[in-house]
Amino acid sequence: MSVSPRSDGVQRVDIRLLYSMKEKGEKVALLTAYDYPFALIEDCCGIDVILVGDSLGMTVLGHETTLPVSMDVMLEHTGAVVRATRRAMVIGDMPFLSFQTSARDAVMNAGRFLKEAGAHGVKIEGGVRVRETARAIVDAGIPLLGHVGLTPQSVQQFGGFGVQGKDATKAARIVEDAKALVDAGAFAIIAECIPAQVTQILLEEVPIPIYGIGAGDCDGQILVIHDLVGLFEQFLPKFAKKYADVSSLVKEAVRSYANDVRKGAFPGAEHQYSIKSEELERLRALLKS
Repeated sequence: MSVSPRSDGVQRVDIRLLYSMKEKGEKVALLTAYDYPFALIEDCCGIDVILVGDSLGMTVLGHETTLPVSMDVMLEHTGAVVRATRRAMVIGDMPFLSFQTSARDAVMNAGRFLKEAGAHGVKIEGGVRVRETARAIVDAGIPLLGHVGLTPQSVQQFGGFGVQGKDATKAARIVEDAKALVDAGAFAIIAECIPAQVTQILLEEVPIPIYGIGAGDCDGQILVIHDLVGLFEQFLPKFAKKYADVSSLVKEAVRSYANDVRKGAFPGAEHQYSIKSEELERLRALLKS
């Protein structure tokens, strides 16, 4: 992929730009988004890469894990995010069982993200065990973002959401997973919930960009937007920094609205429509006739 100016002069972030940023030591800002309004804000604020994560299963749909999320749900949300953006690269997160069943299924489902939702690439979880699947996706001409460390779709195997790679053997597996993704042709890798020292080894061993979430300093960072703005109160990971308390603001607004409705203070005259008095008289006359 190359950087190509749009007719409106805005350049879409692409792989070549991400590689250039890595070479210059410039950090990449990534965020999740699941809908048009948040994606519009993120794009306007200069977020480089937006991931439409299957984490929406938890933050938006209320599931306990990401596993119930379907392809149709992911495509719907990804399309909404793409329509909101002009500059950010949008990556669709391939949900559970959309790529694990066969390489053919993986390519077909990855292709749907580009054809039906307009995404600029896809993300899959895993390393060594998905190497051939990842290679098939890349060979089909689809940009691939990898994901190692804590991979939420494997939460049942992990026994929960916890730090990965805390001993040398497990850390070595993470490095091997990352190398397998490089070999398959991934353009970058997300490292989630691993010790910062292991991330530094990844940066030494892997030539492509490493973007972290709970992984210390690397080529860029990604967070879940609901964690960042304080909108998801049920759980805040240690690695997430809460930059705002949107939930409290929304609660205050909703309570004020409900109180105004009950008191008859809303809607006020300024919120109502009206017709001319002569038209009102005509209406009453028509109803009497």
